Amino acid sequence: MPALVVVGAQWGDEGKGKIVDLYTPYADLVVRFAGGANAGHTLVVGGEKVILHLIPSGILHQGTRCVVAQGTVLDPEVLLNEISQLSARGVSVEGRLFVSDRAHVVLPQHKLVDGLREAQKGANAIGTTKRGIGPTYEDKVGRRGVRIGDLLRPALLEEKVRANLEAWSPIFEKLGGTLPSVESVVAQYVELGKRLEPYVCDTASIVHTSIQKDEKILLEGAQGTMLDIDHGTYPFVTSSNAVAGGACAGAGIGPTAIQKVIGISKAYATRVGGGPFPTELLDEMGDLLRNAGGEFGSTTGRPRRCGWLDVPALRMAARVNGMSEIALTKLDVLTGLDELKVCVAYELDGEKLLEPPYDGLESVKPIYETLPGWKEDVSGCRKRSELPENAQKYIEAIEKWVGVKVGLVSVGPDRDQTADLVDPF
Repeated sequence: MPALVVVGAQWGDEGKGKIVDLYTPYADLVVRFAGGANAGHTLVVGGEKVILHLIPSGILHQGTRCVVAQGTVLDPEVLLNEISQLSARGVSVEGRLFVSDRAHVVLPQHKLVDGLREAQKGANAIGTTKRGIGPTYEDKVGRRGVRIGDLLRPALLEEKVRANLEAWSPIFEKLGGTLPSVESVVAQYVELGKRLEPYVCDTASIVHTSIQKDEKILLEGAQGTMLDIDHGTYPFVTSSNAVAGGACAGAGIGPTAIQKVIGISKAYATRVGGGPFPTELLDEMGDLLRNAGGEFGSTTGRPRRCGWLDVPALRMAARVNGMSEIALTKLDVLTGLDELKVCVAYELDGEKLLEPPYDGLESVKPIYETLPGWKEDVSGCRKRSELPENAQKYIEAIEKWVGVKVGLVSVGPDRDQTADLVDPF
């Protein structure tokens, strides 16, 4: 059972990029199994920032192969731009990057309708990145999508694009938008297909072969559990399964291949976009966490909503993901605070809840416990035992409340600012 799944245990932006980057040297194959260019992984390597949206962050390790699997939705322009940017940094993807021919394509009409819908909703907007992710998944389940393999077949592509635009026509008419022409879309995407062709293949077969060889496979999700289409704060969710179970369908493997699930959680909580956020801090403390943690979206640049750690959400994430352990990130951001609050339960209509309810999350009252903070700099700690006593107690309290051990602690943005890094397989 050689596969390990890394998932976000909160509302996304937990630092999965750094954790995947740290675990990649132990892996033979890194697979991105869901989401699209609405996700962004920010890495700091040697003080230099690298942002990736589609290509797994494991690509920065020259000996590792990377897969963008069929569970994702791909914007070919974004993918090709990332390949170019990596090349400019001296990182070659030739022979190491594989793109699924079954992954669905983000088309111009998807991005256009995404923006039109958000504008129409006004104050009720979900807060999408307007990258066309939702409409692309909508076409996928509506059986009118265009797949990467179609880009290599111009006649078939034209047929599918024409049908797709016809399906969107009434929506655009209602929203007051203008559809692109069939000719312009086909011409653009045939050219993009030619540039992508060297990377396109049946990636599920690659993953299967890797499993047969007993190679170590790192499966990388996007967004977070609370944004999962089935388990998250619906309708303020993403359009795909961000939980560990999504790795099986998204990468094309059976559940028996997965040996471990690592959930990534910040030492506090953040959220981007609309939707309920029980521990949100709309005061100076929220601003302090935002500025100290650099909490601005890597995809949109939007300031993230910040709050205290939400244990009920983590409990649910542990349950639905079958989490083996937690990788705790951004512990350093809490340094200097006199005390730390942690939401250990909710109160709703006089009832105490240990996990998020079906609905009413926007009305829950967080039940907090307060722990002492620490003043000592943690950025140089490489073992959990080197952390200040109160930082260690904070981690121990999280383990007790969530019921899952913390296996790794990030104490700064750079690669080497990590405590207790070991082979995760």
